[in-house]
Amino acid sequence: MYALRNTLILMLVILSGESNFAAEWTIPLAGNAYRTEPTPGNEGFSRQGPIRFGQRNEVISVFFHVNTESKLNLAIKASAIDAPAKVTAIFKDQKFDFTVQQREPSLVSIGQVSVSQAGYAKLDLRPATKAPIEIHELVVTSNSDDLELSFVASNEGNMFYWGRRGPSVHLRYSVPQGKALTYAYSELTVPETLDPLGTFYMANGFGEGYFGMQVNGPSERRVLFSIWSPFRTDNPREIPADQRIVALGKGNGVHLGEFGNEGSGGQSYLIYPWKAGRTYRFLTEVIPTGNQETTYTSWFGDKEKQEWLLIASFRRPKTDTHLRGFHSFLESFYPTHGHLERRGHYGNVWVRDTEAQWHTCKEATFSVDATGGGKHRLDFSGGTSGDQFYLRNCGFFGETGKAGSRFELENTLHSPPEIDFQNLPR
Repeated sequence: MYALRNTLILMLVILSGESNFAAEWTIPLAGNAYRTEPTPGNEGFSRQGPIRFGQRNEVISVFFHVNTESKLNLAIKASAIDAPAKVTAIFKDQKFDFTVQQREPSLVSIGQVSVSQAGYAKLDLRPATKAPIEIHELVVTSNSDDLELSFVASNEGNMFYWGRRGPSVHLRYSVPQGKALTYAYSELTVPETLDPLGTFYMANGFGEGYFGMQVNGPSERRVLFSIWSPFRTDNPREIPADQRIVALGKGNGVHLGEFGNEGSGGQSYLIYPWKAGRTYRFLTEVIPTGNQETTYTSWFGDKEKQEWLLIASFRRPKTDTHLRGFHSFLESFYPTHGHLERRGHYGNVWVRDTEAQWHTCKEATFSVDATGGGKHRLDFSGGTSGDQFYLRNCGFFGETGKAGSRFELENTLHSPPEIDFQNLPR
């Protein structure tokens, strides 16, 4: 019910002498709408204000979740900019035409629609004339019993931004207790067509950093390896000299730098044309040096090519630890593309201890960030598929995972990875 906070209004309606309660939900477009045609983008969007549109080939899609089948009355709060404008609305197979005439924000009725089952609903808005308009809110009313709507209700905590990005999901792997661990190994496969812009498929996460691959642009993909500084700040320039991450080495073509805004530290990335449908392998080494410093080194490669590419090696001060907190996650980081589904398959997951013994990771615990935990978005899930774990988010699909769920692989590879540690590039 959190998403209904400050938006659910009960009104007493008199019909034929009988009293019925109708519910009304006000859905702000700034946190629940996307430009879906001709391509995703932020044109006309602002962080908190109305959405402005008027291009004839443009479609703005508004998403919200219903918990049961229902009948809904739809209206929008909108204003004309220069002249009255005609708009076409499409809800499933129903089409409505209406006109926005007032220059002051006013409520314009769209019509009544039916939802046959619980899940996400989508309303498409398409300009029918070239006259631009501004749309502030979608207003939904219904007399359906026990109906609840879920959506991003306000911008508190910058939730319009986070909500449009979509929920992030995680797998925390079960590892042997009482063992000092030196290496984390995993394999990652992104299914074809489920690799939209602004996705981070993080394979090897640990207590002090993360390692995975991203879709950064239409023609740019990266392999990213980062280590947080022990000094907590979102501004890397504030880190004292004795708490800075030190780069010890990097592979060919790897870029080194710093990062901020999510803690701060040292970052490395390799521009690499990884492809959906192929399997890539990730290896991370964590070695305490004995003088309150720990070194972290990561390698990446195409499994079919049997390659190992050095990404980077870092030293973290004020740290004395082996591998801890081994996990993976899936994240959307472009709000413009938060309506597109993404999925990652994580398999053949292992850890290696200081006695050179490998241990398979066949159990994992599922979790979701505050966007999903607060029910701002419900399109997230995880589980197992054959001999792999999977994570799934965004796309406004109907499945919702449960934080704390434990997954166990029934079919696992019994042979540990064969790695020539002596000849790994350094």
